Formats: sequence, C-alpha cells, structure tokens
Amino acid sequence: MTIKILYFAALRDALGTAGESLALPPGVNSVGELRRFLAGRGEPWQVLGADRNVRAARNQRMADAGESIAAGDEVAFFPPVTGG
Repeated sequence: MTIKILYFAALRDALGTAGESLALPPGVNSVGELRRFLAGRGEPWQVLGADRNVRAARNQRMADAGESIAAGDEVAFFPPVTGG
C-alpha cells in the first residue's frame, strides 16, 4: 500500500524534504505505527519520535495515533503550532 506523506515547518527543515510517497511495510496500518516506522529510520527521522510533540492529519483532518491509514491516503506531520 502506498501513501503520500507531507512534512511541515520545522519538521520539513530537519528532514530536508517536504514529503514523499512511501510503500508501507507490513504491520504499518495506523498513524502511530507510521510515525514509529519513520522515527525508526534513525537521524534525522527521530524528530518524529514518540517523545516529540508532533501533530498529524490524515486526508486533511486531524488524526490521532490509532487512526487507520489506507492506500492512497495523505498523512501530514507538523509541529503543534504553525503559521505565519
């Protein structure tokens, strides 16, 4: 299953990318599992670790860690306060 991931504000700066398309490995079926998988990539991806204050949205709606993700979804990660 392939999804689109977007990174905003300080996360985009830390990761050096605004987003990616990713084929999810087996067992990654929720926003929380996706976040753990990404943080497990090591530095600099640890900015998404569970000990960090990061918000998520699925298909442009706020999402909690338990929300399921499906093929074609867009998942965005961002700091709790963004704007300009």
